[in-house]
Amino acid sequence: MSEARSAQRRKRKERGEPLSIDLARGLARAALEKKAEEIIVLDLRGLTSMTDFFVVATVSTDVHSRAVTEAVERWAREDLGEKPWHVEGAEGTRPWVLLDYVDVVVHLLQPEAREYYGLERLWGDAPSESFADEDPPDARVR
Repeated sequence: MSEARSAQRRKRKERGEPLSIDLARGLARAALEKKAEEIIVLDLRGLTSMTDFFVVATVSTDVHSRAVTEAVERWAREDLGEKPWHVEGAEGTRPWVLLDYVDVVVHLLQPEAREYYGLERLWGDAPSESFADEDPPDARVR
């Protein structure tokens, strides 16, 4: 992990910010509000030091991807005062947008990209939670 990334994590912990699981669940719910689908939160703690959680969601088009990206960023900014440390793929037409909040990384993928890259398969040993419209506020744990 880079020194800059480590410094960001230390600052978040020093400020007493919400636990990374709370951040991950909030980002997942923000994506769900804009109709992202097949949303899962992968718990990577104990598997890697690069981040604590991945939020993985399917978006249908570039326009849908932009709407979900904006909703996720808005929720983090307005509710937590957080901005992503790094963003990839948000400009133009990209099948994959990545929003890096240091302890949580959000992946918004169009269906073909999600199938091709198979993040759930790569991190298949990670505990996960899924989020869907019919879920109660605390989501289902698998």
